[in-house]
Amino acid sequence: MLADVTNDINIWISRSTRGTPSPVRSSLNVMEESGLTMISQTAEYALRAVVFLGKNVGTAYTADQISKATQVPAPYLSKVLQPLIKARLVQSQRGLGGGFSLEKKPGQITILQVINAVDPIERIEVCPLGLDEHSSNLCPLHKRLDDAVALIEEAFGKTTIQELLESPSKVQLCLFPNTTGAKDAQ
Repeated sequence: MLADVTNDINIWISRSTRGTPSPVRSSLNVMEESGLTMISQTAEYALRAVVFLGKNVGTAYTADQISKATQVPAPYLSKVLQPLIKARLVQSQRGLGGGFSLEKKPGQITILQVINAVDPIERIEVCPLGLDEHSSNLCPLHKRLDDAVALIEEAFGKTTIQELLESPSKVQLCLFPNTTGAKDAQ
Protein backbone atom coordinates (compact mmCIF):
# COMPACT_ATOMS: atom_id res chain seq x y z
CA MET A 1 0.00 0.00 0.00
CA LEU A 2 2.82 2.43 0.83
CA ALA A 3 4.43 1.68 -2.55
CA ASP A 4 1.15 2.60 -4.24
CA VAL A 5 0.96 5.89 -2.32
CA THR A 6 4.58 6.69 -3.18
CA ASN A 7 3.97 5.86 -6.84
CA ASP A 8 0.87 8.08 -6.88
CA ILE A 9 2.86 10.94 -5.34
CA ASN A 10 5.67 10.51 -7.88
CA ILE A 11 3.16 10.48 -10.76
CA TRP A 12 1.48 13.59 -9.35
CA ILE A 13 4.84 15.32 -9.00
CA SER A 14 5.89 14.48 -12.55
CA ARG A 15 2.55 15.73 -13.94
CA SER A 16 2.64 18.93 -11.90
CA THR A 17 6.14 19.85 -13.06
CA ARG A 18 5.79 19.03 -16.77
CA GLY A 19 6.76 21.89 -19.03
CA THR A 20 8.32 23.99 -16.28
CA PRO A 21 12.01 24.79 -16.12
CA SER A 22 13.48 22.46 -13.55
CA PRO A 23 16.46 23.62 -11.48
CA VAL A 24 17.95 20.95 -9.23
CA ARG A 25 15.26 20.27 -6.67
CA SER A 26 13.95 17.33 -4.75
CA SER A 27 10.43 15.96 -4.76
CA LEU A 28 10.14 17.55 -1.31
CA ASN A 29 10.67 21.00 -2.86
CA VAL A 30 8.02 20.36 -5.50
CA MET A 31 5.62 19.20 -2.82
CA GLU A 32 6.34 22.29 -0.70
CA GLU A 33 5.74 24.62 -3.63
CA SER A 34 2.33 23.03 -4.12
CA GLY A 35 1.47 23.29 -0.42
CA LEU A 36 1.77 19.51 0.13
CA THR A 37 4.58 18.42 2.45
CA MET A 38 5.37 15.07 3.97
CA ILE A 39 8.31 16.19 6.09
CA SER A 40 9.59 19.64 6.91
CA GLN A 41 12.63 21.29 5.35
CA THR A 42 14.31 20.96 8.75
CA ALA A 43 13.78 17.19 8.70
CA GLU A 44 15.11 17.02 5.13
CA TYR A 45 18.24 18.91 6.19
CA ALA A 46 18.70 16.66 9.22
CA LEU A 47 18.41 13.56 7.05
CA ARG A 48 20.96 14.93 4.58
CA ALA A 49 23.42 15.58 7.41
CA VAL A 50 22.92 12.17 9.03
CA VAL A 51 23.19 10.34 5.70
CA PHE A 52 26.38 12.26 4.93
CA LEU A 53 27.86 11.39 8.33
CA GLY A 54 26.70 7.78 7.89
CA LYS A 55 28.52 7.60 4.59
CA ASN A 56 31.66 8.84 6.34
CA VAL A 57 31.65 6.90 9.64
CA GLY A 58 34.68 7.40 11.84
CA THR A 59 35.44 10.89 10.56
CA ALA A 60 34.41 14.13 12.24
CA TYR A 61 33.37 16.98 9.97
CA THR A 62 32.89 20.66 10.73
CA ALA A 63 29.46 22.19 10.24
CA ASP A 64 30.89 24.08 7.27
CA GLN A 65 32.13 20.87 5.63
CA ILE A 66 28.76 19.16 6.16
CA SER A 67 26.97 22.25 4.88
CA LYS A 68 28.97 22.32 1.65
CA ALA A 69 28.61 18.59 1.04
CA THR A 70 24.86 18.50 1.71
CA GLN A 71 23.93 21.92 0.30
CA VAL A 72 22.34 22.94 3.60
CA PRO A 73 22.88 26.57 4.65
CA ALA A 74 25.58 26.58 7.35
CA PRO A 75 23.76 28.76 9.91
CA TYR A 76 20.65 26.60 9.62
CA LEU A 77 22.64 23.36 9.75
CA SER A 78 24.18 24.39 13.07
CA LYS A 79 20.65 24.72 14.50
CA VAL A 80 19.56 21.39 12.97
CA LEU A 81 22.51 19.52 14.49
CA GLN A 82 21.66 20.55 18.07
CA PRO A 83 18.50 18.38 18.47
CA LEU A 84 20.34 15.50 16.74
CA ILE A 85 23.02 15.77 19.44
CA LYS A 86 20.39 15.94 22.17
CA ALA A 87 18.74 12.79 20.73
CA ARG A 88 22.17 11.11 20.83
CA LEU A 89 22.20 10.44 17.09
CA VAL A 90 25.10 12.81 16.38
CA GLN A 91 28.03 13.73 18.61
CA SER A 92 30.20 16.81 18.55
CA GLN A 93 33.77 17.21 19.64
CA ARG A 94 35.44 20.56 20.17
CA GLY A 95 39.02 21.40 19.41
CA LEU A 96 41.59 20.39 16.85
CA GLY A 97 40.35 17.42 14.85
CA GLY A 98 36.88 17.93 16.27
CA GLY A 99 33.58 18.22 14.51
CA PHE A 100 30.42 16.22 14.11
CA SER A 101 30.05 12.47 13.63
CA LEU A 102 27.41 9.84 14.23
CA GLU A 103 27.06 8.66 17.80
CA LYS A 104 25.56 5.34 16.66
CA LYS A 105 26.22 3.10 13.69
CA PRO A 106 24.16 3.93 10.56
CA GLY A 107 22.36 0.59 10.96
CA GLN A 108 21.11 1.66 14.39
CA ILE A 109 19.55 4.95 13.25
CA THR A 110 16.20 5.07 11.46
CA ILE A 111 14.74 7.79 9.29
CA LEU A 112 11.96 8.16 11.88
CA GLN A 113 14.45 8.77 14.71
CA VAL A 114 16.09 11.57 12.72
CA ILE A 115 12.78 13.19 11.80
CA ASN A 116 11.39 12.89 15.32
CA ALA A 117 14.54 14.46 16.76
CA VAL A 118 14.11 17.68 14.78
CA ASP A 119 10.45 17.96 13.75
CA PRO A 120 8.23 15.01 14.72
CA ILE A 121 5.60 13.75 12.32
CA GLU A 122 2.19 14.87 13.55
CA ARG A 123 -0.60 12.33 13.87
CA ILE A 124 -4.27 13.27 13.76
CA GLU A 125 -5.55 12.43 17.22
CA VAL A 126 -8.58 14.73 17.43
CA CYS A 127 -10.78 16.35 14.82
CA PRO A 128 -8.80 19.22 13.28
CA LEU A 129 -12.07 21.14 12.94
CA GLY A 130 -12.88 20.77 16.64
CA LEU A 131 -16.32 19.28 15.95
CA ASP A 132 -18.02 17.98 19.11
CA GLU A 133 -19.50 14.97 17.32
CA HIS A 134 -15.95 13.88 16.38
CA SER A 135 -14.52 14.31 19.87
CA SER A 136 -14.05 10.59 20.57
CA ASN A 137 -13.60 9.29 17.01
CA LEU A 138 -12.11 10.66 13.83
CA CYS A 139 -14.36 11.07 10.81
CA PRO A 140 -13.63 8.74 7.84
CA LEU A 141 -11.53 11.41 6.07
CA HIS A 142 -9.29 12.21 9.03
CA LYS A 143 -9.07 8.54 10.02
CA ARG A 144 -7.84 7.66 6.51
CA LEU A 145 -5.34 10.51 6.57
CA ASP A 146 -4.06 9.40 9.96
CA ASP A 147 -3.82 5.81 8.71
CA ALA A 148 -1.63 7.05 5.84
CA VAL A 149 0.60 8.93 8.30
CA ALA A 150 0.86 5.74 10.37
CA LEU A 151 2.05 3.83 7.29
CA ILE A 152 4.68 6.48 6.61
CA GLU A 153 5.83 6.37 10.23
CA GLU A 154 6.05 2.59 10.03
CA ALA A 155 8.11 2.72 6.82
CA PHE A 156 10.43 5.40 8.21
CA GLY A 157 10.76 3.44 11.47
CA LYS A 158 11.85 0.33 9.57
CA THR A 159 14.37 2.08 7.32
CA THR A 160 17.86 2.62 8.67
CA ILE A 161 20.46 5.05 7.38
CA GLN A 162 22.60 2.03 6.50
CA GLU A 163 19.83 0.71 4.26
CA LEU A 164 19.75 4.03 2.43
CA LEU A 165 23.49 3.91 1.94
CA GLU A 166 23.36 0.35 0.61
CA SER A 167 20.25 0.68 -1.58
CA PRO A 168 21.03 -0.30 -5.15
CA SER A 169 20.17 2.64 -7.36
CA LYS A 170 21.08 4.15 -10.70
CA VAL A 171 21.32 7.51 -8.95
CA GLN A 172 23.98 8.35 -6.36
CA LEU A 173 22.48 9.02 -2.94
CA CYS A 174 21.95 12.77 -2.36
CA LEU A 175 24.62 13.72 -4.91
CA PHE A 176 27.26 14.04 -2.17
CA PRO A 177 30.63 14.80 -3.64
CA ASN A 178 33.49 12.45 -2.96
CA THR A 179 34.59 13.32 0.58
CA THR A 180 38.02 11.73 0.40
CA GLY A 181 40.43 14.35 1.61
CA ALA A 182 37.68 16.74 2.66
CA LYS A 183 39.34 17.23 6.05
CA ASP A 184 42.61 18.17 4.37
CA ALA A 185 40.98 20.71 2.06
CA GLN A 186 40.48 23.23 4.85
